[in-house]
Amino acid sequence: MLVRFWGVRGTIPVPGPETLRMGGNTACVTIQTSDQQIVILDAGSGIRRLGRDLMRNRSRRIVGTLLISHTHWDHIQGFPYFEPVFERNNRIVIVGQRRVEQRLEEVLARQIVEPFLPFDYKTLSADLHVKEVDDGETIVIGDETLVRVAALNHPGGSLGFRIENNGASVAYCTDTTHPDGGVEPSIVRLAQDADLLIHDAFFTPEGRQEFASWGHSSWLEAVRAAQAANVRFLGLFHYAPDATDEQLEQEILPQARDLFPNTFLTREGMAIEIPMAILEEATG
Repeated sequence: MLVRFWGVRGTIPVPGPETLRMGGNTACVTIQTSDQQIVILDAGSGIRRLGRDLMRNRSRRIVGTLLISHTHWDHIQGFPYFEPVFERNNRIVIVGQRRVEQRLEEVLARQIVEPFLPFDYKTLSADLHVKEVDDGETIVIGDETLVRVAALNHPGGSLGFRIENNGASVAYCTDTTHPDGGVEPSIVRLAQDADLLIHDAFFTPEGRQEFASWGHSSWLEAVRAAQAANVRFLGLFHYAPDATDEQLEQEILPQARDLFPNTFLTREGMAIEIPMAILEEATG
């Protein structure tokens, strides 16, 4: 599997000199599987660059699966700017949370209307299929890929995903929190023995205590989850908009590595081949 990061921030895009190295776009990650399936994790502002890349480098129609952890703005705000949805030959399966009285397709459609945009959801020409899933379900993609779904702790709900392909595994757990001093069992089960855990690291431990109701994790909770699940590597993800490159590199990463040496900072443009042999492959 090839994992590539297109957006690693939370809340709102934050371009500028203090975020150049990590990047300022909100959540979007892709996984290209051994059977050439394209799995997209979240549709934050980073999905715009992904869409342009797919359209520029395609040799045939684009077929992909978009897994949406939840529909808070920073995880879907890039969807109206994802170029492949404007071309009829392309086929995108959109997978997300089943909610009471709120169909996933309706939530997506409500952000693509006047007065917010000069077009609406119904004008998207691609072959779009929306599938709603819930905790414990498993999705089959192509011939060699399974996606396992788990409910996470976040206001309004959120989903974590485990992607398994040809003996490799990646767990994606963003926008989630853990019980004070403990580790959420559903995350441990989802990430157990994974090659890579991509985990919410929005807060410092102090910030996590101050804003406990926000439903995010600190880097320390991400480390504890990685330890409990016995993962090979931990990628810190979904940084707070005020977290600067310097803070992430000079303060947070060294502390995390003291406790879990195979920790790295995710950044826009980073590409990782799974299974990973050594940490330098992730950080080089």
